Amino acid sequence: MSFLDVMNVYPLIGVLLFIVLSPLVGGIIFGIDRIITARMQGRVGPPVLQPLYDIFKLFEKEKMVIHESQNFWIFGYLIFMIITGALFFGGSDILLVIFALTLAHVALILGAFSSGSPYAHIGAERELIQLMAVEPMIIIAAVGFYEVTGSFNTLDIISSGSPLILVLPGIFIGFVYILTVKLRKSPFDISTSHHAHQELVRGLNTEFAGSTLGMVELAHLYETAILLGFIFLFFGLAAPIIGLIVVALIYLIEIFVDNATSRVKWGLMFKSCWIVTAVLGVVNLMALYLI
Repeated sequence: MSFLDVMNVYPLIGVLLFIVLSPLVGGIIFGIDRIITARMQGRVGPPVLQPLYDIFKLFEKEKMVIHESQNFWIFGYLIFMIITGALFFGGSDILLVIFALTLAHVALILGAFSSGSPYAHIGAERELIQLMAVEPMIIIAAVGFYEVTGSFNTLDIISSGSPLILVLPGIFIGFVYILTVKLRKSPFDISTSHHAHQELVRGLNTEFAGSTLGMVELAHLYETAILLGFIFLFFGLAAPIIGLIVVALIYLIEIFVDNATSRVKWGLMFKSCWIVTAVLGVVNLMALYLI
């Protein structure tokens, strides 16, 4: 029985693999990210599994929140992120995937707003701006997949007869561009900061601590798996090895860009994302229509 036969008969397998393996795979990716970043700065770096150790320690700490509603919204953020991945890796409609992903970030924004902190408030506003900046490109990518495959179903997209990047090069480049925003990497990490030299107060995450912050970090691991899976769709089962290599190279490039650039203002981030969407995404869709 082929992989596609298994996924058609047992979509639950993809869902379970995502739920169980994504934190481990994401933790390893983040660990490698930290090691490469440390080596670029002349340091040794932490163990590769340190991100997972950090999350475990956060869940062991005492629960401390300003408002109880924070936990509600952040728990919703984690649940919606898991639902997003379950839909994606279960072979569901990619439009539902995008909708669930957006709901997850809305819950995160509401969680930051509910804290009452001015720093978290500013971070939430910036997160909302980021959401508006990247959503058009994600939707255009979904439309591009439909134009080529005739389906919004992720299983149909990944099983396309030829790599979709051959006919969607502009959309691919545009998606890689906004990926920097989604991964919260410099120069577009405007709502949070994981580099102390950029901003000491962590914006969106300022008032999250203990298990609440642990849920945020865990959701980020799940989201990373989803975003990299989205990149893999451009290659699919027609070129899986090449797809995995490209995904790894893109993430390495993101690490280097993250460490070689400083944060830009939100206006430049927003304008650049929309310009890339209009030039690369829309033009690619128009070319598909004309062909």
